[in-house]
Amino acid sequence: MSPQRPITPQHVAFIMDGNGRWAKQRLLPRAAGHAKGASQVRKVIENCVARGISHVTLYAFSTENWARPSDEVSALMGLFLKYLRGEVADMRENGIRLRVLGDISAFSTEIQAAVRDAEESTAHNSRLSLHVAANYGGRNELLGAMKAWMKANPGAPPEALDAAGIEAYLYTKDLPAPDLLIRTGGECRLSNFLLWQTAYTELYFTDALWPDFDAAALDKALIWFKGRERRFGKTSEQVQL
Repeated sequence: MSPQRPITPQHVAFIMDGNGRWAKQRLLPRAAGHAKGASQVRKVIENCVARGISHVTLYAFSTENWARPSDEVSALMGLFLKYLRGEVADMRENGIRLRVLGDISAFSTEIQAAVRDAEESTAHNSRLSLHVAANYGGRNELLGAMKAWMKANPGAPPEALDAAGIEAYLYTKDLPAPDLLIRTGGECRLSNFLLWQTAYTELYFTDALWPDFDAAALDKALIWFKGRERRFGKTSEQVQL
C-alpha cells in the first residue's frame, strides 16, 4: 500500500476483547461470553469479505492466557476445537483459507490434529486469509525468530542479522503487515500481539465489546481508517506528491 490516504485496508487484525464483561453485564458466566464471542467471529469474517478485506488476523489465545482460571482455559480450548471442526466446511466452500499462528504444540493432540486438518482443507482458498493467533505471544515470536536465524547461520557475526533475517522466521513471514488493528473492549494496548508487524499499523480502539462488534462498528473503524494519512516516516508534503 502506498504511503497515502488509504481506501480499504488489505489486512485487518483484531484483539477480540470484552467477552467476559459482556457476560458479566448479563449476569452470565464468563464461558457464555466466550461462546457468544466465538459465534461473532463468523459474522465479522463475512463483513470483512463483503468489504474487500483480504487478510484478517484474530488474537484468540495468548501465551499469557494459560494463567487464567483452569475452568476458563478449558472452556476456551473447547470453543477452539468446536470452531475448528464446525467452521472448516463453510470456510472451504466460501474460499477462506485458515492458518493458525503460534506454538500449537502446547495444545491437546486433538486440537493439533484439528488445526492441521483445517489448514490442509482450506490451503488452496484465496478469497480471504484468516489467521488465528493461538498460544501466540509477540515476544516469544521475536525470540524464536532470532534463535532460528542463529541456528540457520552458525557462527555469523551479530551485524549479519537484519530486519529481513528476523522476518523470514516470523509466523507471518509471508503475510502483509496489518494496515489496521482494531481492539474492542475499551482497552488501549497491544497485549503482546504482533509487536514487530504493527510498527506502522493504524491502531483503532473502541469501547464496543467483541460480542457486540457488528457491521456498523466495523464500518465506523473503516471510515476512521480512511481518514488516516499513512506516512511511514515521511512528511505530509512528501506523501502528497
